[in-house]
Amino acid sequence: MQIIIVGCGNVGSTLAEQLSKEGHNITVIDTKSDVVHSVSNDFDIMGIVGNGAGYSIQMEAGIESADLMIAVTNSDELNLLCCLIAKKAGGCHTIARVRNPVYSREINFIKEEMGLSMVINPEDAAAMEIARVLKFPSAIKIDTFAKGRIELVRYRIEEGSALCDHSLKDISAKLKCEVLVSMVERDGEVFIPGGNFVLRMKDEISVIGSPKNTVQFFKKLGVATTRAKSAFIVGGGETAFYLAIQLLSFGIKVKIVERDKARCEELSELLPQAMIINGDGTDRNLLLEEGLPQAGAFVALTNLDEENIMLSLYVKSISKAKLITKVHRIAYDKIIGQLDLGSIIYPKFITAEIIIKYVRAMQNTIGSNIETLYRMNNDKVEALEFLVKEDSPVVGIPLQELKLKPNLLISCISHKGNVVIPRGQSIIQAGDSVVIVTTLTGLHDIKDIMKN
Repeated sequence: MQIIIVGCGNVGSTLAEQLSKEGHNITVIDTKSDVVHSVSNDFDIMGIVGNGAGYSIQMEAGIESADLMIAVTNSDELNLLCCLIAKKAGGCHTIARVRNPVYSREINFIKEEMGLSMVINPEDAAAMEIARVLKFPSAIKIDTFAKGRIELVRYRIEEGSALCDHSLKDISAKLKCEVLVSMVERDGEVFIPGGNFVLRMKDEISVIGSPKNTVQFFKKLGVATTRAKSAFIVGGGETAFYLAIQLLSFGIKVKIVERDKARCEELSELLPQAMIINGDGTDRNLLLEEGLPQAGAFVALTNLDEENIMLSLYVKSISKAKLITKVHRIAYDKIIGQLDLGSIIYPKFITAEIIIKYVRAMQNTIGSNIETLYRMNNDKVEALEFLVKEDSPVVGIPLQELKLKPNLLISCISHKGNVVIPRGQSIIQAGDSVVIVTTLTGLHDIKDIMKN
């Protein structure tokens, strides 16, 4: 497809890289010439320097023949204007990044009146992911499918765990839980495991099943499954605001430390149930005085990656709190992964994931729709949910008879609301939601799982 991306910041450059890898023709627009040249050279795509809301600039970028315009600049108003002009000039699909909570409250009206295909708020999306993890603090990350009926829980095996040095088939026979270990990462290498795969300490595993069954699985292992009772947040930006709303609704006590006094006053009005503290979140004495060691969870949400990393390292040394660390840059992702900072949140990846899911859904054939898409382990693995239609080639055939591509696992099936861990005799039916975990990237349709 022909895709135009306005804005070459973290999200824009990530989208340019990933969508170009998937074979799309990408054109990027930004006012900064050095950024445009860097992105266009790095990913071998077309770049234009200028205001993406300008009609002449959009025409130069080929808006008349474009399939999709994605506006992800730092200005909500500019993003909306870009999409409005693109809609009038080219009639293409449009996606706008909108971050201001004022607009977010009116997002359905804006989307409908402007004819936008999608509106995405990175801070709200990041907050939703953090909130999911805090409901199950032992998890590194929790992804959901089938409208919440299926969960993919990532967990790092600790020393002394009952999982250590046992094969998956032995674990399944012993614990008798309807879950499936669908992916294992060990020393930077990713495996789609079979029954004879033996788990080791420090392996990062992904367990899939219904929420009830995944909780039962971890309870049998002696892993804590109850949600955190309190959360200590450093940084009072928009992500903290959206996160606090969700945590308070769960009954979790929230403290937010923020340097800017005016922002503290604003948060106090918006979040009367939360405790807002005006101070330096890197001040050790302040953190101790405010009861950080007793907090159930610690979330580092400042605008500086280095500050977030150092804060999480410090909290790890004085507390058993669940750690969540926001990181924008991924240049040092391997080093960060070795620091054991709990759950690492990359807002730009979350945003890119959602947009790429939409792009793939635009391309899909009549066999199925991509309902959900998650990219994991530095884009080495994808977990996709397909809604299967009647004429799909996988319908009505036992799984053991399907000729599937390698490095791919049919991990879960949701049939009329019932979650099924598939066996060889299992059959996919029309209307089912099917979750695929694979190291193959670029699947657009359920039929893509089959050998040609």
